[in-house]
Amino acid sequence: MDIYWILLAVTEVIAVMILIVVLASNADLFGLFQPGERRAGKRGEKMASKVIRRALHSGDRMLTNVCVEYDGKPAELDNVIINRYGVFIIEVKNYKGRLEGGEDDYEWHKYKITHAGNEYERTVKNPIKQVKRQTYVLAHYLEVNGARVWIRGYAMLLEGNSPVESEYVLKNTADVERAIHTKARETLDEETVERIELLLK
Repeated sequence: MDIYWILLAVTEVIAVMILIVVLASNADLFGLFQPGERRAGKRGEKMASKVIRRALHSGDRMLTNVCVEYDGKPAELDNVIINRYGVFIIEVKNYKGRLEGGEDDYEWHKYKITHAGNEYERTVKNPIKQVKRQTYVLAHYLEVNGARVWIRGYAMLLEGNSPVESEYVLKNTADVERAIHTKARETLDEETVERIELLLK
């Protein structure tokens, strides 16, 4: 009789432990836990949105987390600004550590020192290549929907640690201001700005 109760208790403990492991591994699906980098990424996106919003003028429209697709190629855009000067994508990265890579490299190498003093390396997406692809997808998506407009994409690295000097990299609010308020190939009227905004909402 005692063995029966012991086995039952052990079985219940094992079942609870399995349940905890299953819930913990799937917790991100419910938004309960998020890996450190994902939390840092979300904080970075919020911080970048504040920097960008400080550069906005009256009449500028800003959309965040825009999803579009063209020819089976999906793209998620962190920030899209629409104004009379055109349509602008700003891809935000909160990469901490030292970055190495070129403007046209598919990936960059990130080096970071741990609290124990050890350096580790991993590869990360090159945001310049990423935003060029996003620009292509968005331009074709809008064109298919009757809005053929000039689009420019930029990357913003919140740590200021871009390994390259590039016209595609924004460092601060002043850079954002220049990027989105410099006259481009055409000037969009208010009706076109509104139509593009509706297409992206």
